[in-house]
Amino acid sequence: MIKSMTAYGRGECRQDDTLYIVEIRSVNHRYRDIVLRMPKSILVLEKDLKSLISSRIRRGRIEVFIEMKNEGGAVPYELELNKPLAQSYFGIFDQMTKQFGLDQEIMLDSIFKMKDVIISKPAAIDLDATRQGIQEALTQALDPLDGMRRREGEAIEADFLLRLELLEQYLEGVEKRAPDLVAEYRSRLKANIDLMLKDVAADEGRIAQEVAFIAEKSDITEEIVRIRSHLTQFREYLSMNEDTIGRRLDFLIQELNREVNTIGSKTSDSLAAINVVEMKAELEKLREQVQNVE
Repeated sequence: MIKSMTAYGRGECRQDDTLYIVEIRSVNHRYRDIVLRMPKSILVLEKDLKSLISSRIRRGRIEVFIEMKNEGGAVPYELELNKPLAQSYFGIFDQMTKQFGLDQEIMLDSIFKMKDVIISKPAAIDLDATRQGIQEALTQALDPLDGMRRREGEAIEADFLLRLELLEQYLEGVEKRAPDLVAEYRSRLKANIDLMLKDVAADEGRIAQEVAFIAEKSDITEEIVRIRSHLTQFREYLSMNEDTIGRRLDFLIQELNREVNTIGSKTSDSLAAINVVEMKAELEKLREQVQNVE
């Protein structure tokens, strides 16, 4: 079963007065790229959280937004007096007072305006409890994310199967025209020679050699066989219960494109060319869809 790389999930976990909220958004990416956006106070948990995400998602760009809300009224920051800096400020004020004969007193509000004299820092947290709460919220976000990825994967798979059938129909159209192409070429070649030579008899042996050469040059049997093999392999990949089959499907589409292009270069028949163009159009649609498969 295939999975889409585009999805969204949200989870919450409450511990005492703290509410942990996790939102996850995943989009297309060639590899796995996990981006965590969370408070600096819990950056130490980054490795554990990425490991949990990696166990559920193999490919895609995953953006995770983590928020902690204190709903108990407690102040999430602590204030601290930077005593050495304050003493330096007061030393300068005392020096200026003596040197310039100033007698203005230092007011309390002036102290608060002194840069970096009052330091604010996040309140200490229980790291183990925080890890447990965030991991629970993250798991709750990953579950709906995975569900959405599976549902979109089912829709993509249905579209794949439809386009594979169309490709087979167009391929049959090309294959049906193949036997007639050589006979039509021989007929045109003989008509042209007769027109040019008029009453002179054409060399049937030379015509046969030319027809044989064109028949060998324009033979598309091998390309048709390989295309059918690739289409069969494509369906087998869709039925595999494995992750990250997107790259395999992408490779198969490249191979299919190569074979179809070869058929197009070998076939000058207008009816066959129409089928080749339609095959290219369906392969382009498949290629676009594959970019969203994990």
